[in-house]
Amino acid sequence: MSPRFATTTDALPLHIVEPDGLDGWTDAQPGRAAAWVRASGFTGALGSALMIPGEDGTPVMALAGYGTAAQRARQRFPLAGAIPQLAPGTYRIGTGTLDNPETEALGWLLSAYRFDRYKTATPANRYLVAPDGVDAARIETLAEAEYLTRDLVNTPASDMGPEALELAARDLADRFCASIDVTTGDALLDHNFPLIHAVGRASAQAPRLIDMRWGDAGPKLTLVGKGVCFDTGGLNLKPGASMGLMKKDMGGAANTIGLAQSIMALGLGVQLRLLIPAVENSVSAPSFRPGDVLMSRLGKTAEINNTDAEGRLVLADALALGAEERPDLMLSMATLTGAARVAVGPDLAPFYCDDEPFVQALTEAAAGAADPVWRMPFHVPYEAMIEPDIADLDNAPSGGFAGSITAALFLRRFTEGAARYAHFDIYSWQPAAAPGRAKGGLGQGPRAILGALPKVLGL
Repeated sequence: MSPRFATTTDALPLHIVEPDGLDGWTDAQPGRAAAWVRASGFTGALGSALMIPGEDGTPVMALAGYGTAAQRARQRFPLAGAIPQLAPGTYRIGTGTLDNPETEALGWLLSAYRFDRYKTATPANRYLVAPDGVDAARIETLAEAEYLTRDLVNTPASDMGPEALELAARDLADRFCASIDVTTGDALLDHNFPLIHAVGRASAQAPRLIDMRWGDAGPKLTLVGKGVCFDTGGLNLKPGASMGLMKKDMGGAANTIGLAQSIMALGLGVQLRLLIPAVENSVSAPSFRPGDVLMSRLGKTAEINNTDAEGRLVLADALALGAEERPDLMLSMATLTGAARVAVGPDLAPFYCDDEPFVQALTEAAAGAADPVWRMPFHVPYEAMIEPDIADLDNAPSGGFAGSITAALFLRRFTEGAARYAHFDIYSWQPAAAPGRAKGGLGQGPRAILGALPKVLGL
């Protein structure tokens, strides 16, 4: 399913009405329409809608309640809340003012998302003619990337293991004429990716490093996405309740794939590199163990104090590879720690970065893209927490404090050479349905990043 705006001229006008403007709007309507609105009890509340019939009973227009400014501030896509209350059909914005037409148009497209790979359904679609003045092609590109990200995250590990994740990357490369190279299984050792190999070697599907490139001019942008297609916790096995959502542990990879698609579709003038260590953290005879000391690509050793802290290990090798080319900007995205969720909840994408221009550009872009982010600190005094007695690094410091920060500090040790580095510790999951956001897989951060790139990279 491709998210697209309607192009027909035969669309019902959808009037945007706030509570304090309802009486004025109603008084200006013909008697039949005004009487219908007054009799309906419609108040203009946020998320409400009303179909208004003509003389033959078929709808001639519709109202969407837009609530108050304070109420809209609590919704990412305020208009999208009214969509389920509308009759199936095609609409165009009539009277009234949208706070941010591009954001509301994107929310409309995202509200049509359904994950229907395993369930046959006939959705009752509500289509929208792109509002005047918005860049419809760009919004469709953003929505399409979000659909891809959600589909990848929602697909269970039975159909989205390392092999399938590789195929998704290859499909993307084929579509945009990008090059792709994949290092698989024991070849990871031959090419000096020991941590990726160690984490993934116990799985029935071989671990791999996916390396995609696109663009031959402009600043170098490297994206690194955690592709743990399922995480049992390894020998430090997760309890059942904690394992239930682990199909989404490749959410970092899904988000970077979606972001890469947007960058290529919009033709940004960058040299793009996408690195995805794709593994399953499984349990079998070759599983890596608590207490092991593992070598990394960079030559740093890591003591394994918890096999469930595997994401930072596979990212470390990929980051080290990416940093070797000295990119102008390197970003990692990962569903890395539960500590991040405790800190900011599921709605915010926490990120770590010490480059102030990027921080400012990202924060500004996030507000306009309905893609909220929150800056977290690379708190240097905590460096000692990731330095154990017998190795260079500790993959799971004891004590339980500052888990997201110590994970980010661990990753930063492998980024020397990158001019700028930022790490996103995302959740990539919508726990309950909300306007424009179906329950399930979710993109977090890509639209904010995409909005920040032109300013940061001088595009």
